[in-house]
Amino acid sequence: MTDFAGALLDPGFPFLRNALLAGLLSSVLFGCLGSIVTVRRIAGLAGAVSHAVLGGIGMALYLSASNLVPGFPPIAGALIFAALSALVIGLVSLRAKQREDTVINAIWAIGMSVGVLFMAKTAGYTDPSSYLFGNILIISSRDLILLGILDAAVLLLTWRFYPQLEASAFDEEFARVRGVPVDVLFLVLLTVIALAVVLLQTFVGIVMVIAMLTLPAGTAGYFSRSLAGMMLAGCVFSGLFSAAGLFLGWVLDLPVGAVTVIAAGIVFLAVSAFTVFWGRK
Repeated sequence: MTDFAGALLDPGFPFLRNALLAGLLSSVLFGCLGSIVTVRRIAGLAGAVSHAVLGGIGMALYLSASNLVPGFPPIAGALIFAALSALVIGLVSLRAKQREDTVINAIWAIGMSVGVLFMAKTAGYTDPSSYLFGNILIISSRDLILLGILDAAVLLLTWRFYPQLEASAFDEEFARVRGVPVDVLFLVLLTVIALAVVLLQTFVGIVMVIAMLTLPAGTAGYFSRSLAGMMLAGCVFSGLFSAAGLFLGWVLDLPVGAVTVIAAGIVFLAVSAFTVFWGRK
């Protein structure tokens, strides 16, 4: 514990402080967006968007390395693929419910496969594992600024449209009767989730981001009686899991993202088991 605290305060380890700050900033997104994803039961949709991002990353790396689009940043390709996949999934979910699962699985698989193919044809060796599993220790100051901006936008939108979000999350038909633009709200929600996924994949990676969108919020759901309470508790749990993952990863020399998700999963399963046992008793 002393070594970790010393490294955190050491001017020679700025990346560790960046990692801690990134975890705390990410917890706002995980808590707020994760609560809506959990309540609306759209984890599969969010998962498809997060995995489709790899296609945009691979495309950007290929275009940049082959000088077809010099200097094309991976984050730009990721944003393009994330926005497109969110739009397609959202429209299919609204207009063709019977084909929703098929389209979600197709985008999930095609997006990742396209990314792998582009990376295979990129000059030099491109390791997809850094994008799949993330590395919070290499997060930059620019990433922190983008996370802060997205946090502010999500908090502002949540505060402004909270009644509509709550109504559409718990009773969609009632929300329609009350004049809430449920379809537009759903598409905007998916777009915001897509933007968050692009930034959060730096933290825990594409594969694990969906876990952090559901596990802290799922744990918070056992202690909350409203969507707002769930969001607040989800942010707290996400922050605790992020700090614990960074500490254990540093001390035990393990991947921070994987440790964070494992810690979140253990707590969620323990709380779920206790709730079931206590309920039966």
